[in-house]
Amino acid sequence: MQVDPRGPRFGAAITTVVLALVLVTGSAWLLAFQAIVFMLGVLDVSPYGLLFRGFVRPRLGPPGELEDAAPPRFAQGVGIVFAVAGLIGFATGIIPLALGATAAALLAAFLNAAFGFCLGCEMYLIIRRLQPGRTT
Repeated sequence: MQVDPRGPRFGAAITTVVLALVLVTGSAWLLAFQAIVFMLGVLDVSPYGLLFRGFVRPRLGPPGELEDAAPPRFAQGVGIVFAVAGLIGFATGIIPLALGATAAALLAAFLNAAFGFCLGCEMYLIIRRLQPGRTT
């Protein structure tokens, strides 16, 4: 499956705003919402992706090229891990864990939104290269 690379960047921009709001407000509910969005992204039904496909992409025209959907889906899975760690921090009262995990996810989302550098995607590619018998 192929994706328009502008879609994940759009989603990362929204994620950046949501996670910044979590840090400012300390809202575990908002972080839980973002965790659900990450989960839906793994399943390829991200609400942010649907917004992009329905409202943004038609105004931009076709992309110059498409990219493999697997690395962004993997990145969404990494986002789930950090969101769940943050939720565990909020639930147990370990606020440094909650804020640290949220801040790490925010940094990754910001790098993708602002610079097109997807940390989770890069992790996916490194893991693929390290698999025995893989040449790419």
